[in-house]
Order: sequence, then structure tokens, then C-alpha cells
Amino acid sequence: MPSLMSKVYAVLLAGGSGTRLWPVSRKLYPKQLVKFIGKDSLVQSTIKRLIPKIGPEKIRIVCGKEHFHETARHMAEIGVQPAEKIICEPCGRNTAPAILLAVLNILKIKRDAILFVFPADHVIRDIESFYKKLNSAVRLAKNGYIVTFGIKPDYPETGYGYVEVVGEIFDEALAIKRFVEKPDAETAKKYVKAGNFFWNSGMFAFMGSVMIEEFRKYQPELLKIMENIISKSSLTVDAYKTLPDISIDYAIMEKTDKGVVLPSNFGWSDIGSWKSLYDFLPKDENNNVIDGDVIAKDTKGCFIMGRDRLIATNHLNRIVVVETPDSVFVSDLDNSRDVKSIVKQLKEKKRKEYQKHKTTLHSWGSLTVLEHEDDIRVERLVIYSYSNLEFKVDNSALQHLIVIKGHVKITLNMETESLTRGESKIIFGNESIKIDNPGKEPVCIIRVDIYD
Repeated sequence: MPSLMSKVYAVLLAGGSGTRLWPVSRKLYPKQLVKFIGKDSLVQSTIKRLIPKIGPEKIRIVCGKEHFHETARHMAEIGVQPAEKIICEPCGRNTAPAILLAVLNILKIKRDAILFVFPADHVIRDIESFYKKLNSAVRLAKNGYIVTFGIKPDYPETGYGYVEVVGEIFDEALAIKRFVEKPDAETAKKYVKAGNFFWNSGMFAFMGSVMIEEFRKYQPELLKIMENIISKSSLTVDAYKTLPDISIDYAIMEKTDKGVVLPSNFGWSDIGSWKSLYDFLPKDENNNVIDGDVIAKDTKGCFIMGRDRLIATNHLNRIVVVETPDSVFVSDLDNSRDVKSIVKQLKEKKRKEYQKHKTTLHSWGSLTVLEHEDDIRVERLVIYSYSNLEFKVDNSALQHLIVIKGHVKITLNMETESLTRGESKIIFGNESIKIDNPGKEPVCIIRVDIYD
């Protein structure tokens, strides 16, 4: 189907913070950027999955501006040039505004575009079956339908929304009777037994022009504001905040008469909790999923992930243990999704562990806090190749820079000097400094601030 596929674009939604995967996923380091499975992050895996069918030039990612640089770096790592492929939202306003923003951007390039919308952080096991469903979805979209991929449930999951269907319409597609919220356990069992309920995967296919007409019919004010924002090139926080915070399901799918469900069974998971990640990954001989430096004695059916330290377990059964440099999460496996309520407490208490790791990522590289007391702060700076950072030393501090790896150029008071491994520089307070990495490899610097 080369003529149809040439019109197809893929939009990856890379918002959200993945709170059910805390402490690894955080507000400034959401789950799509995490390498849970193999050597690729979830967003990298999603892009690689789509390239054979759609091509890298027609992939777009909608993300928050705070994730722009790291998303771009993940794309570049797998050979996809990020230029003009990332659409930044100034702030999160749910899936309806994000999808509308992407549709309007793509229609400026190709007026008869067919769009797929996928979450950037989901996984699929059976790729060939997935490709077959893409072909079916394109045919449906060409005929004016808005397709949602419905996953046939094989157990009563309470963490997903469901779609009830009533009968076949055209080319495998089923008519939508209603969307239902995440059910309790008993209701979920009834849905699975009924046989005409599907998990709502959050994946869609449609003609861009058809979706715009549905917004014009059901969300005219949202469309008007978004068109005004784009026409004036005023994609600012203040302007974007005037958009309603509404999902595509509420905004369009529950109202449109063009929506259909395409039944799908290609090994999909939203990796929405530690249990769903455990269910997806291969197990060892003791039915454990283990990643990191772990000694597991008499441990069965557990998920254990270590990032920084040795983890030793003894006589555990169906337990989750996840360790990061600043936090450890321990739970029974079946209730591990309740970590979301813990994250809520962290947010209410304004704990930094809710928002970021000890290592934070920047356009120039990364910063890791090694020690922080009242009179001293020690950080490890990694500066990417051909990158630089500028900062000003606190007036009350004396700063010591020590090069651990590589070669840098330091500019202070308009004077530049080179430092290599083992060399250092002392800087007194109230001075501005620029550090350049002129080489092809990342450099590492230890920065020590000593306060009066």
C-alpha cells in the first residue's frame, strides 16, 4: 500500500510523568526516557518500531519543553535527526490539545495526511501483527473513520479504561457503544466475561482533515484558540494555559459518530506499573525479573531492579524492590501500582524526590549531586561533546573545579585557559565562568562549592 503509506504520519505523545513507576520515573525524567527493557529507552523502542512502516522523516513527537533536549538526544542516538520532528508544548493540557497541535502542524505540510497517534511509552511484543493492524487502520481512516486500537483483554485489569462494542461495521472494525472509566475488580471481571469489551490503548488512526472537522463540531472553542495560537506563533505558557485540560476521549471519541474499534492482539502493554513491566519481561528459573547488582536467595516471583547499590534479598515472594541513588521502593507485586499515592504525598510535601533524581539532565550534559551539606556542595558535571555551560559562582562561595576525564577550556574574566585530567581551578565568589568541551567525547568535572 505504498500510495496510502506515503500519506501517513506518526505522532508520539510523550507527556505524563509515569508516577506508577516511581522512583525511576519522575516529573523531570518520565518513563518514556527510561531504559527499562534492553538498551533502548521506551521512546527509542517506539520510534524503531515505526520506522520500517512510516519512515523517520514522518515521525513527530509531542513533549513538554522541559523534555525537549533529552528527547532530541534519544532520537539522535538511534540515527533519527530531531530537527523539526519535536513539537513542544509549553505546559501539559492533556491529550486533546496535544493531538490537535500535532494535527494542525502536519496538515500545514500535507493536507491529506493520515495520522497515527501512539503513546511514546508503550510496548508491543508481536511486531508483525502490529504492522498488519496498521494497514487495516489506514484503510479505515481513508474511509473517514476515526480508529481506536482496542486490545482484547486476557485478564480483568483495573488500571485501563475499556471500550464496549456492539457489532462489526467495516473491514474488521466494530461500532463503539461507549467508553468506560477504569473499573473496580468485580466490574473488570464482568467486562472480560462479556467478551465485547476492549482495553482502551490510547492509540488512534484518522485523516487529519476528519479530526479537524470533529474538533470544529464538538470542540469549536478549543480549535479556535489553538488556531489563533499557531497563526500568531504564540506558543507560550500563558496562551497555552487558556486551552481546556481535556482528553481526546472526552473531547472527541465519546461524541463522534465516526469512531470505531479495531480489535488488536499484538502483545501490547502500557508499562503502567511495576507489575505490568514484570508481566512483560522474561523471567529467570525462579520466575524473577532481576536487573542490576542483585543477590537473590530463596526469592521467587519478584521484580528487583538496582541502579546504584548491591541489593540482597532473602525469602521473598512476589515482591517489588526498586533502588535508585536517593530512594528505595518496596511493595508486594500485586499492589505496586499504589506507589502513585506515595508520589502524591511527596508532591504535597514538596520533596525533591517527586520531581527529579540526584542526576539531572540538561542540554549541555548532566549534573549529579554527590554531597550537599550546609557548608559544602559536591557535584559531578558531565559535558557533552562540543557543548558548554555558563554559570555564576555564588558570592559567598569558593569553588574548586577538578577535571576527572577529558580536556576543557575555561573562560573567566575574558581569559581562557585549558585544563586536562588531574588539573584544577579555584574560583572565588561572584564571578561568571564558561566551560567548553571542544572534543568528540564527553568530559567529567567535579565541582566543589565551599560556603562561608
